[in-house]
Amino acid sequence: MTFADVTPNLVVSDLDRSLAFYRDVLGFTVFTTVPEQTSPGAGEPLAFAWMQRDTVNVFLNNEAASKMKASAGSGMLFITLEAADIASGIDALFAAVKDRAPVKMPLTDQFYGMREFTITDPDGYVVIFAQPNR
Repeated sequence: MTFADVTPNLVVSDLDRSLAFYRDVLGFTVFTTVPEQTSPGAGEPLAFAWMQRDTVNVFLNNEAASKMKASAGSGMLFITLEAADIASGIDALFAAVKDRAPVKMPLTDQFYGMREFTITDPDGYVVIFAQPNR
């Protein structure tokens, strides 16, 4: 047996707001929704959205529709980046999101060899982005 992946499963207070944040600020796309929607805002309110960017997945669950006993905003995501260099990777991503999301920690070179920054999403989840500093 091999574990193949782990996906953050976030309970959010306003699924449409969180979907917009992950899509418009962080560049994720909507892989699927429940109920299935062909265009934003069409049909019933969303209970779930599966977001993807490259090989990273994030599940968003509407707190009101969720059968889970978790509350919104109680976790962290650690996302590593791969890029040709620091300038086109972590530095470029920070420049793209720093004015569109609350920054908890600006770009920082960590002692363990990573360059990182931290933001929060609309529900208070902490999102850490990191790239090896080489």
